[in-house]
Amino acid sequence: MVMQSHGGTIAAKNAGAKAVELLLSGPAGGLVGAQYQGNASGVPRMMSFDMGGTSTDVALIDGEIQLTSEAEIAGYPVAVSMVDMHTIGAGGGSIAWLDEGGMLQVGPQSAGADPGPACYGRGGHLPTVTDANLILGRLPMETSLGGHLALDFAAAQTAVAGLAREMGIETETAAAGILQVANELMAQALRVISVQRGHDPREFALLSFGGAGGLQVCELAERLGMKHAIVPLHGGVLSALGMLVAPVARQRSQTRIQILSADSMAGLEADFQRLENSLRTEMREEGAAEVQLERSVDLRYQGQSSTLSLPWLEHAEHLTEALHQRHQDQFGHALAMPVELVNLRVRAEVTSAPFHLPVEHAAHSARPLSTTSVFGIEQTVPVYARSGLSAQQRLNGPAIIAEEVSTTWLAPGWNAVNDTAGNLILRQA
Repeated sequence: MVMQSHGGTIAAKNAGAKAVELLLSGPAGGLVGAQYQGNASGVPRMMSFDMGGTSTDVALIDGEIQLTSEAEIAGYPVAVSMVDMHTIGAGGGSIAWLDEGGMLQVGPQSAGADPGPACYGRGGHLPTVTDANLILGRLPMETSLGGHLALDFAAAQTAVAGLAREMGIETETAAAGILQVANELMAQALRVISVQRGHDPREFALLSFGGAGGLQVCELAERLGMKHAIVPLHGGVLSALGMLVAPVARQRSQTRIQILSADSMAGLEADFQRLENSLRTEMREEGAAEVQLERSVDLRYQGQSSTLSLPWLEHAEHLTEALHQRHQDQFGHALAMPVELVNLRVRAEVTSAPFHLPVEHAAHSARPLSTTSVFGIEQTVPVYARSGLSAQQRLNGPAIIAEEVSTTWLAPGWNAVNDTAGNLILRQA
C-alpha cells in the first residue's frame, strides 16, 4: 500500500494513475499517526508539531484531520485535496547564521542528514539546532541517535563557538540564542494554523513528534500559553506508524461552479451518485467488501478565489449558514454575499477493524540511568530510559527522557505521565 496526501492508502499498482495525490504522503502519514495516538490518550483536539531535520510541519486536528484543495508546494498551487498543514524551514539540522545587520538567524538552510549537524561527526562544521541542544545538555553527550550514531560534543562546540566569537558572547549563550530563535519561528508557525484561523491554542494539546520534536515541546507550549502537551510513543517514526494505521481510501471530485440556491441543488444528487458509483466499482475490484462514503463540498463567496471545504448538507440554506460560520471562525467575519459552489467531493473508505498498537510497560517504576548538567539549571538533571517507564509513572521536570528515535526535554515546572497507551502526557504545573 502507498500513502496518499489526503490521509488514506491505495494499492501500489494503482498509485501511479493519480501520482499528484502522493505529493504530501509523508507528512500526511504523520498527521494520521498523530490523530491515532491522540485518540489513544483520549485527546481528540490537538495541534501537531512534526520537527525533522530540515523542516517543521504543523497542523490543527479538531477531532478530524483538516483537508484543503488550495495547498502550495514549492510556490506552485496544487488543486487536489490534501492534508492542511503549514511548513517552515526550521528543524534539527537548520543552520544558525548572522545576517548583514548582525542579527542571529536560524534556517532555512540546513545541514541535512549528510554531513548533518557538526555533532554527527561526518564533516559538518556549521552550527545547527541539534548542536545547540547538545551543548546545552538537553541532548545528553552519551546519546546515540537511532541506537548507533554517537554524538561528537567537541565538533558541536567548535561549530557553535565560531558563531559565538562573531557575536562576542559565550558559546553556551550563543547556543541558547539559537534555540530561542528557532523556537520563535516554530511558535509563529503554530500561530498561523491556530490564532490566525480563529482558534485559541490553549484549547488544544500540543502533540510533538519527529526526531527533534520532544526537545522543543515544553518551550513551544509555553510560548503559546498551552499547558497540555503529548510526546507520543515512537514519536521519531510516527509518520511510519500513521501509514500503518491509515485506512484504505480514495477520493473523487467534480467541479460544478454555480450559485448556491434551492433551485441549483436539484442536479447535485445525481452528480454525487455518479462519483460514489465510480468509487464503489474501483474499490470492489480491489477486493473491498464494505465501503463507507462521505460527501463534502468546496464553497466560496461569489467573486472570491479561495474556497472552504465543508461537509455536505442537503439544503442550500444550511450550507450557506455553515460557510458563514466557518468564515467567521477562521477570518473573524462573515460576508453578506451570495455563496458559490465550486467542487463536489466524495471520499470512500474501506471499513476495517481498528488497529491496536501493542504497548509494553516496565513492571516497576524506572530509576534514572544517570544525571547530567544542563545549562541554566543549578541541580543535576536525571536522565531516564523511556522504555523503562512503568504505566502511569510520573516524572517531574527538569528531566531528560531518552529513547532510540527521539529525546524529550522535560523543562522545569512541567511533569510527565507515561499513560497506558505509552504516550507521555505533559502538563505545566
